[in-house]
Amino acid sequence: MDYGPYQVKKNIMDSRITLENFHRIWASILIKATDKYTTPPEVIHVSNSTISTLGNFSASTGKGKSKKTFNVCAIVASAITGRKVLNYEAHFPEGKRKILYFDTEQSSYHCHKVLERINRLAGYPAEEDLSLIEFVMLREYNPIDRRQIIELALAERPDVGLVIIDGLRDLLFDINSSIEAAEVIGLLMRWTSQYNLHIHTVLHLNKADDNVRGHIGTELNHKAETILQISRNEDDGKVSEVHATLIRDRDFPPFAFQINDEGLPELIEGFEFKRKNNRKAAFDYEIMAEDIHRMALEEAFKDATSPILYTPLLKRLSIGYASIGFERARNVMVNLLKFLVKNGIVVKQGKGYVFNRDFHYTPLPVK
Repeated sequence: MDYGPYQVKKNIMDSRITLENFHRIWASILIKATDKYTTPPEVIHVSNSTISTLGNFSASTGKGKSKKTFNVCAIVASAITGRKVLNYEAHFPEGKRKILYFDTEQSSYHCHKVLERINRLAGYPAEEDLSLIEFVMLREYNPIDRRQIIELALAERPDVGLVIIDGLRDLLFDINSSIEAAEVIGLLMRWTSQYNLHIHTVLHLNKADDNVRGHIGTELNHKAETILQISRNEDDGKVSEVHATLIRDRDFPPFAFQINDEGLPELIEGFEFKRKNNRKAAFDYEIMAEDIHRMALEEAFKDATSPILYTPLLKRLSIGYASIGFERARNVMVNLLKFLVKNGIVVKQGKGYVFNRDFHYTPLPVK
């Protein structure tokens, strides 16, 4: 059976919208002024910063041996108990507390070890089957079958609020295929919206730098709600650090953990980060998703009734981007404003500037 690029394109063509189902789809995607929407429930926090809401997806990234899966175990354990684990505090609404954990890489033995670790972090016996979590090994299946298994599982479980996909790369045949990357990210967006849940994925970083791998990494940077980076401390390889490299809410202070004698991740209280490691959230505005810019600019131009002069606008931009976790110096705001004007996002009128709320631009791909 052909599972190559041709098959991927064929799957897309086979699922195209037909005239018969167009009207049903149209009714579900049409937004009306009279519609009423509620704020999506905030379900996972770190230090009073929201990193996850229902209807969105996020990711843990890191290089090999950085303890990415240990970090995810802490998130899941907090979701099970509603208690703080490491620095994560998860609270899912009633009726959405079920967790599905899909592992695409490990054997059944090692998957079982991860499940035992989650149980112990949550305060339960290692070998007790908890009703709130189902752990699934997808290692032996091909990428298309993995996607279908996840889809069918979600369709049958309306009480699922959190989905873990440990190994997002394994939902694709070719990590450098832009077609497959767009298709998989499209699935994450549809699943989170259609089933009203949060998906947290795991993706490796390139060995040579801190960029997420392939086209799927680029798409993830553009669409994810939060991207966490887990990295080994340069001086002590037993210590793992957690930073937010992309976050729609305010940035949170980085924290560190180590594996204790019981084989569980344990927060290191008062850990001192070196200045060079105490990174701010990545702020490459040329690759930043359109909706991230929009959030910051709505804040920057809030209450503006006339064009804003240059110097006051720089101050407003600083406030606007700081509100989403990107507090930067004036010189950065100067270059940012040039970028915004060049792309028609902010428009010069006379001696001042106005926000073009109808703007659209395509972010540059991550190098």
